[in-house]
Amino acid sequence: MKEISEGITIPAGFSAAAVRCGIKKKGCDMALVYSQKTAVASGMFTSNRMPAAPLRLSRENLQNGKARAIIINSGNANACTGKRGNKDAKTMARLAADELGIKPGDVLVASTGIIGKFLPVDKFPEAVRRLAKKLSRYGGTDAARAIMTTDSVVKENAVRFSADGVNVAIGAMAKGSGMIYPLMATMLCFVTTDASVSKPALDAALKSSVEKSFHRITVDGDRSTNDTVLLLANGLAGNREISISSKSFGEFQKALDRVMIAMAKMIVKDGEGAAKFIEIEVNGTRSEEDAKKIGFSIANSNLVKTALAGENPNWGRIASAVGSSGVGINEEKLSIFIGNERVMKSGAPAVCNAGKVKRHLKEDEIRITVYAGDGNKSCTVWTTDLTEEYIRINKGYS
Repeated sequence: MKEISEGITIPAGFSAAAVRCGIKKKGCDMALVYSQKTAVASGMFTSNRMPAAPLRLSRENLQNGKARAIIINSGNANACTGKRGNKDAKTMARLAADELGIKPGDVLVASTGIIGKFLPVDKFPEAVRRLAKKLSRYGGTDAARAIMTTDSVVKENAVRFSADGVNVAIGAMAKGSGMIYPLMATMLCFVTTDASVSKPALDAALKSSVEKSFHRITVDGDRSTNDTVLLLANGLAGNREISISSKSFGEFQKALDRVMIAMAKMIVKDGEGAAKFIEIEVNGTRSEEDAKKIGFSIANSNLVKTALAGENPNWGRIASAVGSSGVGINEEKLSIFIGNERVMKSGAPAVCNAGKVKRHLKEDEIRITVYAGDGNKSCTVWTTDLTEEYIRINKGYS
């Protein structure tokens, strides 16, 4: 398996483009992804009970399991916009379909940005015309940049691998920096592949990968109205169709996991105001769900996050978060490591090298490991520290 720094247009038959529509104050703010051939399509969406208009439309358009294009805008979420928002999302799909010569039902729609404002749809016809004309095999990075809001870096990734002796590729682009917490993490992610994959296999693979990636990250404990992951498989690689029972399904799953975990980590590392990337591994629980609950209890603790921002070795805050998780803990079995140093053993302070702990806390990436009992289940989650910069960014976001 070979990793590639580019993203959405690496798989055969996909093109992309970006233009400035004028939704944001500067930069491109509208992107289009297009497949030469109708693709098998799958999606997963936010659990927020106030889903945005484009999300509802994409769910509807995915009912037949196929898609040809994705149109995305940034700077405006088209959320909490009532009937007009629904109409505007349909307008985006129709305009893209008209320019591409396809059906509106074959277009998926996504938006990201400020909630509670109407889209400037009067600007869309000209913008979509320019998008369609600019579609290119080399437009992936521009598209990934156009979907950014408070992001500070472009997020894209791709891999090539073999399925039954045929070279296939998976590519992705994502945006996300704040309001990050499952289910799902607050983000948009668009994934393409030239592999031939059955609809049941595509759905199963996407669900499994999302659980291992975007369902295991948090920046601030909030989830948005617009979280969307879309996966399109156009089959142009020419491999034998991958089904759930085929030997190549495992390789496809492994490749998809690699791309989506990479994207999830990029989102956390670009967390609003974040200075540190934090990996929390919980072991020794009776179920993976228990390990996940403990991990997120630590990851979402403002006391833990601010201590890590201050490089403060106050591991008592970690222990408190473990106890606040709602999972039954045998204190005599509880051990906590910061880096390679055990700071808590059997529910009590451990003899450790305080200097090594402090040096680890000064690093950009911090690892916390918890052994919560004698079970055999585990889970790893990823988060950030919490800094004054996060407050500065969000107090003025409007």
